[in-house]
Amino acid sequence: MGIYKSLRKKVTDKTAVITVVGLGYVGLPMAIAFAKKGYKVNGFDTSTKRIDNLHKGISYINDVSSGEIREVVKSGRFHVSGEETILSGSDVLIICVPTPLRKTKVPNISYVVQASRTVARYLRRGQMIILESTTYPGTTRDVILTILRKTGLALDKDFFLSFSPERIDPGNPDYDFTNIPKVLGSFTEDGRKLGKELYSKVIKTVVDVSSPEVAEVTKLLENTFRIVNIGLINEFSHLCHKLGIDVWEVIEAAKTKPFGFMPFYPGPGIGGHCIPKDPVYLSWKARKVGFETRLIDIAAEVNRNVPTHMVERIITILGKYGKKVHGSKVLILGVTYKKDVNDLRESPALDIIKLLAKKGADISYHDPYIPYLDIGGIRSESIVLSKKTLRTFDIAVITADHSSLNYKEIVDCSNLIFDTRNILTKLNLTGKKTVRL
Repeated sequence: MGIYKSLRKKVTDKTAVITVVGLGYVGLPMAIAFAKKGYKVNGFDTSTKRIDNLHKGISYINDVSSGEIREVVKSGRFHVSGEETILSGSDVLIICVPTPLRKTKVPNISYVVQASRTVARYLRRGQMIILESTTYPGTTRDVILTILRKTGLALDKDFFLSFSPERIDPGNPDYDFTNIPKVLGSFTEDGRKLGKELYSKVIKTVVDVSSPEVAEVTKLLENTFRIVNIGLINEFSHLCHKLGIDVWEVIEAAKTKPFGFMPFYPGPGIGGHCIPKDPVYLSWKARKVGFETRLIDIAAEVNRNVPTHMVERIITILGKYGKKVHGSKVLILGVTYKKDVNDLRESPALDIIKLLAKKGADISYHDPYIPYLDIGGIRSESIVLSKKTLRTFDIAVITADHSSLNYKEIVDCSNLIFDTRNILTKLNLTGKKTVRL
């Protein structure tokens, strides 16, 4: 039996051993999903803290409960380790490692390279390798395939290689790994068929495309669409403020049009793993082929400057009440990049804190998901909210609209509130001393 038929049979009858390399926001939910479907799943991560938590049955990601982890560990279908030998005996290896940007805004694929070299040490005939880490077009072909070929094994003859971009949306109650359509690009028809067969076991819809490059750029287009439109509405929001027009009312009116308009909403800035970073990967690759992505670059610049605009608004609001930002007590409500997640990656709240600190503000924060901060030079502990403590601050700034916050108490007891998320209007809790973006 050839390697295609042999591996396909293992995938179909669920005897294939799947190893997920990288157990973060993408890798862990995927590993749990495959284990729940009856596959034996191994998880490899270099973070000792993550591995220790998983051995204890403790989740560190909102979208995966501790109960789910304990269930699949107890069943014997999920094993984790910080030792790379756990890759031995794998039939499918899925790479889900970070792809950050360097300080110079140049792609950093060192984690992908490291993971690929680790996989290469355990590569054998009859395996399928899939990269899920978001990256620039050509990474799968030029980087991973090159590393794997150094083993002496041949693509399609000895192993299969594909790219399938992650589409995880942390904290989204409606969409998870299993019901978000999956895009898959492979080098050969057999590779596409195998990848589609695998993902179809846990995902309702799998969309196969003609090459890894198409799949790589698909992910970048999705997030470029978002960064451009978010940049547009953020700039539009600043304009409306200058014109004395309520941007939220404008959006509500515009979205009554049944075609040709999709609502995007302004906020304190963009955050998370994808939107601030992915379009920069595309811009970098574009420059390599002599193309200038002017619209993308402008949108990225607009969004990078939003936290500065937020601080300017805070200074103006305080000034209307006869207060200077220097020495004012400022309470930041929510430091994660979006509501109801424990994810600090690229959070605009952190930039706002740093900018306010430089101007001499006395800053505290409250976030039910982040008990303490030790990041980017910020060291602080989440305060306990009470009527008494709320009254001690000159202004409270809502930067993440977590569902668990008692907004009525916040409105009743705060001296002044700047709502960058429009949550108070949604809850009909606006007052004389509430200002919305």
